[in-house]
Amino acid sequence: MNTTTSEPEGGVPSDPPRRQMVIASETTTEIPVHLLFRDDAGPQTLPTGLRPAVISRRQGTGEQPRVTGRGTPAATAPERPAPPVDPRLAERPGPVLPGWTGLVAGGCSLAGIGALLWGTGAVPGMVGRVLGVTPPPYQGIGILVWCLLALGVLLALFGLGGLGLGRVGHAWVLTLCGDYRGSVRRTGLVWVSPLVLRQRIEVRLRHWRSEAMPVHDAEGTALRVTVLVVWRVEDTARAALGVANHETYLAEQVEAATARVFSQLPADGFGEAVPTLRDAEAVGARLTRTLAAECAPAGIEIFTAQPTVVDYAPEVADSMRRRKVAAIDARHRDSVLAAVVDAVDDTVGRLTERGLVEADDYERKALVKDLTIAFYTGRAGAAEGQ
Repeated sequence: MNTTTSEPEGGVPSDPPRRQMVIASETTTEIPVHLLFRDDAGPQTLPTGLRPAVISRRQGTGEQPRVTGRGTPAATAPERPAPPVDPRLAERPGPVLPGWTGLVAGGCSLAGIGALLWGTGAVPGMVGRVLGVTPPPYQGIGILVWCLLALGVLLALFGLGGLGLGRVGHAWVLTLCGDYRGSVRRTGLVWVSPLVLRQRIEVRLRHWRSEAMPVHDAEGTALRVTVLVVWRVEDTARAALGVANHETYLAEQVEAATARVFSQLPADGFGEAVPTLRDAEAVGARLTRTLAAECAPAGIEIFTAQPTVVDYAPEVADSMRRRKVAAIDARHRDSVLAAVVDAVDDTVGRLTERGLVEADDYERKALVKDLTIAFYTGRAGAAEGQ
């Protein structure tokens, strides 16, 4: 077959038609392949308080800095100084004597009073008849006898009025004219001057469970938290005189410390590997340190402060529950998809090696599509059944 080419008049061949460019300034720019498959959320897509920190960039690719998930505000939050401690107010032993000294002094005073009354004949006759003796005749009571009787009564009241019973796990804080005179931790029968004021305070190991306190996490989500605190009074002088009521002070400091600690971390990571409030050990340790520093000026020793219940507030519980379920579904979906891709790749490779599938691009694409649908449907159904 002969092929002829038409020529214009005059016998001069015409030029081939030129390609029309869509854009006059059309250029080609090479784009790094890894940029097309980035799934990290850029810092501009997140709120200002949640923008992740830049950690590194891939050298020689022209890639923008890579970012990670949320930061950890708890690691960078500055420590607030604890309240100052009054150095003049510290527990010291108070003036106390064994109880038998007060009994002896009071008994001797009563015996002296009785002897004076018997010597002056001021004892009623009934007392003599009961004792079986005849008292001396009454000779009157002079001014000297009256003074001795008054002194004996005062000594008896001073000796017997200072007796007290010290109990295990309790202490007395002694004050005289508004001045701290010491603390008494002795048990059993003791004698303390009746001129001083005694304030009994419990020094046993105690635990206190708070009510559900409203707090917010690092993302501003409303929470309800219950905290269990194990504590005791270490310095009775500061606990009784340093604050108006040490138990009320402890309750208010627990609420304040809980709000500070819980505002530095999110309640849930929703699939991201970040520190959260669900780590009860770390959160409890941080809460214990914070609360111990706040309560030391009041003479309170904190052993543990552990959150026992961390729940979302009723107004946000439903929405946060749906968000958590969505995060779990996305995590399962990603794992299932990765397993399906590996299985399809292995299957197609083996079929090609054995010559069961021709190295035709169209057939391979159709086979990959069919296998992906079949494998994903089967694995997704099995995951939901579990």
